[in-house]
Amino acid sequence: MRFFLKLLLLTLVFSCTKTYQKRNQLIDFVPENSAITIKARNIESLQSNINNSGLTQQFSKAKIYKNLESKLENLSLLKSDTPVLLCFSEDKLDSLQYTIITKHHDSLFKTDALKGYTKEVIPFKKHAILKSTLNKNIFYSAVIDSVFIASSAKKNIEAAFSDFKVNDAFKKIYHSTDNSNLSVILNNKSGVLKSIFVDDSFELKTFSNYIALDVEVNQNNLYFNGITKANDSTKSLINVFKNTVPQVNEIQDVTPSNSDAFVSFTFDNFKTFRSHLEQYRQQDSAANPSPLFNDVIEVGVIYEGSKRAIVLNSTDIIATKDALLADQNVAETYRDISIFDFSNSNLFSETFSPLISSKEMTLYCVLDHFFVFSESTELLQNIIANYQNKTTLSSRSYFKDTMDELSDASSLLMVTNPNSLGDVLNKNLSESIDFKLDDYKASALQFIYDNNFAHVNAVIKKNKAKAVEQSVSEEINIKLDADLLNAPQFVTNHITKQKEIVVQDIKNNLYLISNAGKILWKKQLQGAILGEVNQIDIYKNGRLQLVFATPHRVYVIDRKGNNVAPFPKTFNDAITQPLSVFDYDKNKKYRLLVTQGKNVLMYDAKGKIVKGFTFKAAKNTIISPPQHFRIGNKDFITITTKDKLYILDRIGKTRVTPKTSISYSSNPIQFYNNKFTTTTDKGDLISINTNGSTTSQNLNLAPNSSLVSTSKTLVYQSENKLTIRSKTINLDYGNYDKAKLFYINNKIYVSVTDLQAQKTYLFDSQAKLLPNFPVYANSEIDLANADKDQNLEFITTGEKNTVLLYQIN
Repeated sequence: MRFFLKLLLLTLVFSCTKTYQKRNQLIDFVPENSAITIKARNIESLQSNINNSGLTQQFSKAKIYKNLESKLENLSLLKSDTPVLLCFSEDKLDSLQYTIITKHHDSLFKTDALKGYTKEVIPFKKHAILKSTLNKNIFYSAVIDSVFIASSAKKNIEAAFSDFKVNDAFKKIYHSTDNSNLSVILNNKSGVLKSIFVDDSFELKTFSNYIALDVEVNQNNLYFNGITKANDSTKSLINVFKNTVPQVNEIQDVTPSNSDAFVSFTFDNFKTFRSHLEQYRQQDSAANPSPLFNDVIEVGVIYEGSKRAIVLNSTDIIATKDALLADQNVAETYRDISIFDFSNSNLFSETFSPLISSKEMTLYCVLDHFFVFSESTELLQNIIANYQNKTTLSSRSYFKDTMDELSDASSLLMVTNPNSLGDVLNKNLSESIDFKLDDYKASALQFIYDNNFAHVNAVIKKNKAKAVEQSVSEEINIKLDADLLNAPQFVTNHITKQKEIVVQDIKNNLYLISNAGKILWKKQLQGAILGEVNQIDIYKNGRLQLVFATPHRVYVIDRKGNNVAPFPKTFNDAITQPLSVFDYDKNKKYRLLVTQGKNVLMYDAKGKIVKGFTFKAAKNTIISPPQHFRIGNKDFITITTKDKLYILDRIGKTRVTPKTSISYSSNPIQFYNNKFTTTTDKGDLISINTNGSTTSQNLNLAPNSSLVSTSKTLVYQSENKLTIRSKTINLDYGNYDKAKLFYINNKIYVSVTDLQAQKTYLFDSQAKLLPNFPVYANSEIDLANADKDQNLEFITTGEKNTVLLYQIN
């Protein structure tokens, strides 16, 4: 009996004694307070990924990076090809500490040949901790159950000896990562990583518990995919998407390409989504929720500086419009789109907080199935312009490249430009770093909710510029003090050799505007400019001046906006045609021809009459500006009246007499196929050779038709028909401005603008419409390479008081 009592007592003792379980997995030693855990195939792989990432290297300017880099210098001591964990945690002083965990073997940590290395064995309970010092960096290490652990914090090594148990949530998400890849597990509750979102209302510590990501790193790109999980509670924002089905994101279709960022969230059932959001905010359900969101499946926020726009993507446009019947007061109209006042300005923050924090949404417009709200008229106008011009983010090749790495449907999607990406990165640093991120044009973060967790995808990608992007982007929108009087025009900046813009408003102010959109000066003129502005080098020193005529003056103005003496010259009789500028021998001995009704006056660059020019007057009114042509070594000057074409030599004597009497149109004379070419008032094409022989071709041109040419390319436009090198294009019926021809970099471009439909077309010499045309325009265009890059730009009138500059990519 005594034996059985001893046996029972022994059994009770052993059953109450905690048995030691050997730990053989690296995860068993992860410090309990780890904020970031990095898992790599081996130490060499980890070092290679850190060193070869262009983005990671940019963190080298940060103090926190420098401190860690110094501490992690000891990584080079470890020689192992087995998996490794690198954990980061904050101590009580908010200093970041690291812990390295890997399998131990005899050659892992050899210090015999190291210079400046010292060690000390520190007893700890029944164990020993090795204190190592190398280059003033101290770290502590121990081997426990064949696992090597080293840390900059002694406390983490001491904790590793205790038989603590890693929490189940961390274990599950850790095991979701790929063992053959670089992986990162974020403990969002730690607060070390403060934010991964552009909006400060998205707090990472309240978003979810953990995020586990497999990472693919190369020199230019970072790709992430994994999962995030939160406890099944109402305290994590990711859970507001529970029991909803992610929808295809479309906000990019209305987001201007020059925006800083957008955030989009989707759901298949607004009531379910709203219910979860109210639970998260711990508020009662709204008694009378707004019907505005009943048919909405996507809500987005567009960020542009400090301005915000909120976008609703509706599946039932009529129903959503009905919900806005109380808000139908038109505040203004922009490009034929009504912008309405919106009375319930705080509705979005009250309904969607913290996903939306923006308040005071006082305006809105409707673009197809998108309902766009903002407090900023300028932002709404920018959205409308880009949507009409098809220059939204979705049209950009760099955005498409980024989205190719993601799923089409997201519960939550964030896309940032370089500036916003830099802002997000700086939120997690103690100081602000000037990141060089210009090539990271579209970075994206995506969450796709599944059963009690969400898939996570992210892309931070350098976007290589393509030789041909085939897009047309609105680069500048310049508002003047009054409506435009004429179409804007490019002129040359003789200092930079780039282009600047001249334009006049209805108050006769002349503006010079840089190609970056800065108004350099504004000058009051006496009257409207006739025709185009020319440039001359009046002093023959490489500096260019603007020269042009108004109804009673001829101006020469330098690039600072000052008159050049003895100009302006004043005329009592009206000037009736644009100023003609001739430079016969390209030696800057300019001739300025002033037309007054039937008369032509020729001046030199000093404002004096050229006495050797003998032509004084035509028999009838001159109907187009005098032209100059150089054929061989001979000069030809053409002057046209309704019933006569004068073809003169330099001194104004008749050089060629057309052998046929013709009734001419007002189209200027062209020199095409070695013949003087124009049209009659009946729409016939007339060609006159240098002997005066005339040929006629019936083209059935309308009275307001236009004709332009180079020596080998003829272009004419009549009503909705445009003919380029005998190829005729039937345009939509409209009110067309005169066709223009441009010869740039040995290529021919032809433009024509429909003033009624407010769009301009641009064709090549084969009569093919260039990609992404037509685009919005309210006047003829001027086309040139305006800056240092290889892309062409063109300018036109936008709204009545705006100049638009587009770039053809």
